[in-house]
Amino acid sequence: MIDLDIDLQLLLRGASMLLLFVLLFVVAKYLKRLLTPYDIEQELTGVDNLAQATSLAGYYIGFTILFCGAYLGPSEGWLTDLAAVTGYTLLGLVLLNISRHLNDRFILHSFSVAAAIRDQHNQAAGVIQGANYVASALVVAGAIHGEGGGIVTALVFYVIGQVALMLFSQLYEWLTPYRIQAEIGKDNLAAGLGFGGSMIALSIVIMASVNGDFVSWSYNLSWVAINILGVFLFLIIVRVFFDKVIISRDDLNKEIADDRNVGAGLLEFAMAVSFASVLYFMIG
Repeated sequence: MIDLDIDLQLLLRGASMLLLFVLLFVVAKYLKRLLTPYDIEQELTGVDNLAQATSLAGYYIGFTILFCGAYLGPSEGWLTDLAAVTGYTLLGLVLLNISRHLNDRFILHSFSVAAAIRDQHNQAAGVIQGANYVASALVVAGAIHGEGGGIVTALVFYVIGQVALMLFSQLYEWLTPYRIQAEIGKDNLAAGLGFGGSMIALSIVIMASVNGDFVSWSYNLSWVAINILGVFLFLIIVRVFFDKVIISRDDLNKEIADDRNVGAGLLEFAMAVSFASVLYFMIG
C-alpha cells in the first residue's frame, strides 16, 4: 500500500510537470510571436524560411533547457516545485528574448539579423541566433540548478554569460583571418556553424561552473572567472587541434571563408561541443 501511494505521488508529479511543460511551451510560442517584428508563421510555412526555422529551433531547445534546469533544482514539495519551475522558466524566457537583442546589438552588430533572416533567408544568421538562444539557456539553467541561489544569482550569472559571449566573439574575430560578421552577413553557413558551436561550447563550460551550490559571491564568481578564462584558452587549442590534426591536408580558415565548406563548419561545431562536454563532466 505504501509503495502504491509513493508510485501514485510520483505519477501525479510527473504528469503535472509534463502538463506544465506543454502550457509553458505555448506561452513561449506566443511570447516569441509577440516580440518578433514580423510574422513567424508566414516565414515558416508561407515562404519556407529555413533560417527562421533554425533560429526558432534554437529558441525551443533553449526553452526546454530552461525548464529542465528548473525542474532538476532542489525539491521543496509538489506545489512549491510547480510554482518554482513556472517562475524560473518564465524568467528564463524573458532572458532568452533579451539575449536575442544583445546578440543583434553587440555580437552581430554590423548588420540587421532580423532583416537577414526575414528578407535574405540567411541561414548563417539563423544558426547564430539559434545558438545564442541555446547558449543563454545553458547558463541560466546552470545558475538555477543548485541550492543556495535564487533569482539574483540567476540574473548575475546570465549577465556574466552574455558578457563572456561578447568577449569571445571579439576573440574569435581576432583569431580568424576572416571577419566572422562579414561572413555571416554574406550567408556563409560554414562560418555560422563554426562560430555557433563555439558559443554553445563556451556556455556548456560556464554552466558547469555555476551548476553547483551557491556558497558565496567571492567563491562562485572566482570559480566562474577561472573557468571562463580557461575555456577561452581551451577553445583556441581545440580549433588549432581541429585544423592541424582532423583536416591536416587543408587549411580550416580557407575551407570556411573561401570554399564555404559546410562540412568543415559542422565538424568545427561538433569538435567544440564535444570537447566542452568532456570539460563539463570534469568540472561538474
